[in-house]
Amino acid sequence: MSQTYQPKNKKRKRTHGFLVRLRSAAGKRVLKARRQKGRKKLSV
Repeated sequence: MSQTYQPKNKKRKRTHGFLVRLRSAAGKRVLKARRQKGRKKLSV
């Protein structure tokens, strides 16, 4: 069986990174919710 998860940090940042989150209204909502919850890490 082949390994299915081939991690790439650039792809990870570009998809789930902080700046990407700030770009959309939905992303800003995500950050706000995580701040409210008291997350140490808001995004990648």
